[in-house]
Amino acid sequence: MNSQRIAATSAVTALAPAVWGSTYLVTTEFLPPDRPLLASTLRALPAGLILLLMTRKLPSGVWWWRAVVLGVLNIGAFFYFLFLAAYHLPGGVAALVMSIQPMIVLLLGSLLLKDRIRPLHVGSCLLAAAGVALLVLQPHAGLDGVGVLAGLLGALSMASGIVLTKKWGRPDDVSLLTFTGWQLTVGGLVLLPVMLASEDLPDHLTWGNIGGYLYLGIIGALIAYVLWFRGLSRLPALAASFLSFASPLCATVLGYLFLDETLRPLQLVGAVAVVAAVVLAQPRNRSKPPAPAPPARAASRV
Repeated sequence: MNSQRIAATSAVTALAPAVWGSTYLVTTEFLPPDRPLLASTLRALPAGLILLLMTRKLPSGVWWWRAVVLGVLNIGAFFYFLFLAAYHLPGGVAALVMSIQPMIVLLLGSLLLKDRIRPLHVGSCLLAAAGVALLVLQPHAGLDGVGVLAGLLGALSMASGIVLTKKWGRPDDVSLLTFTGWQLTVGGLVLLPVMLASEDLPDHLTWGNIGGYLYLGIIGALIAYVLWFRGLSRLPALAASFLSFASPLCATVLGYLFLDETLRPLQLVGAVAVVAAVVLAQPRNRSKPPAPAPPARAASRV
C-alpha cells in the first residue's frame, strides 16, 4: 500500500472514533439518565440485526466462538464500560482514562502478533497521553472511582478486540458487512439479559431520547463500525488504535461548540500533540532501493 492509500485509509478509519467522540455529548444531553446498559444494548443490537438481515449469513465452524469473543470485546463489554464511564465522568476525563488503550495494544501486539516494540511507538504513546491530558483536563475536572475503573476496563476490552481482530482476520467468503453484523449482534445479545435484569426501562421516551438512540445505533454503530473494521483489515493494529484519539479531539470540539466549554491555549497544544502522535504511529511506505545495475560487459577486443 503506497503512502497516499495509507493516508486515505487512515483518514476514513478515523471517522469512526470521531463519531464515537460524540457519544459523551449525546449521552449527557439526549439519553435518559443512569441507563448505560439500555444505551449500550440499543446501540448494538438493532444495528447488528439490520446487517444480518441484509447479508443473511451466520458464522460457521471455529467462527462461532470467535464471533462471540470479538463481539463481547469490541462491542458488548466496550459499550457498557464506555457508557458507564460517560455517566460517571466528564467526557474529557473519560477520554483521558481510555487513552491508555494504544499502550495495551502495543504490549498485546508484541505478544500475540509478534509486532516489534519500537522506541518511536513508545514515544508516540507517551506523547498522545500527554496531549490528551492537556486537551481534556480542566481545573474543575472530577474523578469518580467507578468511572475511572470503567474507562480502564473499556480500554482493555477495545485493545484486546483490536489485536484479536488482526490476529484472526475474517473468513475469505465473509463480507465486511456480515463480519460487522456478527459482532454487533453478539454484543447486543450479551448485553440484553444483563440490561433487563439490572435496569428499569424508562417510563416514557422523548423525541430527543429517540433521536439520540437512532443516532448512536445507525451512525455510531452500524456505519462507524463498518468503517472501523475496514480500517483494521488494512492497517497495523497499533496504527489503527492511535486513530481512536480522534475521539477526545471530537469530544473537546463538541463541548466547546455546544456545551459552552472553554478552549484554552494548553488545549490547543494538546490537540497538536495528539495529532503529531497519530501521524508518527502511522505506517510508512518504505520503498526498496533500486537494485544495482549489472556491471557493463567489457568491450571485446578486436
